[in-house]
Amino acid sequence: MDDFDLILQNGINFGRGGERPKDDGKVKTKAKKKKYITGAHGSGSAMQKAKYREQRANRRRK
Repeated sequence: MDDFDLILQNGINFGRGGERPKDDGKVKTKAKKKKYITGAHGSGSAMQKAKYREQRANRRRK
């Protein structure tokens, strides 16, 4: 009954336990890496996206 009384007094916490991971500034997704942005890794869709990014960047240079 001791555990039961403790739960009645304090309740149950279903939140996260422990510390949260620290943000170390590393790139966590492939989409933000330079090869994927430039389309250099060989994927057709990435090369097409890189082409569109380049066209969009060049619109401002007129």
